[in-house]
Amino acid sequence: MLQKDLTRDIKTRLNTIKGQLDGIIKMLDNDRDPEEVLVQFKAAGKALSTAQFLLLDETFRKSLAAKLSETMEACTGDCGQENTIELLRKQFPDLSLDELTAKMKEIQAVYDQMKANQQKS
Repeated sequence: MLQKDLTRDIKTRLNTIKGQLDGIIKMLDNDRDPEEVLVQFKAAGKALSTAQFLLLDETFRKSLAAKLSETMEACTGDCGQENTIELLRKQFPDLSLDELTAKMKEIQAVYDQMKANQQKS
């Protein structure tokens, strides 16, 4: 579940984008200069990217941080995944949003394997 402030911010941005898109349609109906229309397309695209970033950053970056922390706590130093955990910990601050989902899957696989190994012991 998303925080109410984040949800409100994203919805506000999307409503602004909706207005920008309506404006682009009117510009096209009024046969406006293509360069002016392109500027509005770029503005709407940038606004959509910003809204997407807010969602991804909140959802995936914080989730990855929590799972990475949980995995580090579960590894007592002899879990067999120390190198992977340390690599992910070092990479975390520099991960792009595109890399977050892959790293989420990777750390979840490490965590699951550690838990399975602990249950076998």
